[in-house]
Amino acid sequence: MTQAMIRVKKLCKAYSKGGQTLQVLDHLDLEMEEGRFYALMGPSGSGKTTLLNMVGGLDRPDSGEIFVAGEDLNGLDGAALAHFRAENVGFVFQGFNLIPVLTALENVELPLTLSPLSRRERRKHAEYALELVGLSDRKHHRPKQLSGGQEQRVAIARAVASDPKVILADEPTANLDSATSEQIIDLMLELNKEQGVTFLFSTHDPRAAERAKRTLHLEKGVLLEQEVAA
Repeated sequence: MTQAMIRVKKLCKAYSKGGQTLQVLDHLDLEMEEGRFYALMGPSGSGKTTLLNMVGGLDRPDSGEIFVAGEDLNGLDGAALAHFRAENVGFVFQGFNLIPVLTALENVELPLTLSPLSRRERRKHAEYALELVGLSDRKHHRPKQLSGGQEQRVAIARAVASDPKVILADEPTANLDSATSEQIIDLMLELNKEQGVTFLFSTHDPRAAERAKRTLHLEKGVLLEQEVAA
């Protein structure tokens, strides 16, 4: 029986803006199964990025429970949470977030410095991750020498290099043309299938969401519906 990789219960988060309180997540309940490929849709301000940040341990909820890979994130202090992220969660950001002065290989290897791997092991992991995304021949190129699609592939390689249980991608195709977006979704689906990693990616693009095995719809911090691919 498939296990729940991500489980949130009664999750709430609010922010203050201009003297007003904005409820971003409102008693959200959600379960995501291990090894599945999920798309998270919703208009701007619906809570997509906030939910990803909560699941990834980058932000704390005001109330509610978050369990990822069987770990209660609310029960972890700062150091333990950082260790949990390094061991279990990979992140892919809309703006790539690559360091311009580092090569593709160095960008992928950088987060692994938080792991107990030796320098030689870190390099081996990073090279393998770049091989997975088809960029072995670009490993010594810096970001400015790469196309947007190649930069996002490097970002995905960085996310998978630590062999995480979960990969969270925030609008990973937003800055790409339609053909490149299709290639990035193809790559994420392939990694999901071959590596068994649970993917959760947010998107505004219905075409991208259609590729997912399950689509979640958020609006004003509330889960409206879940659609399962045929």
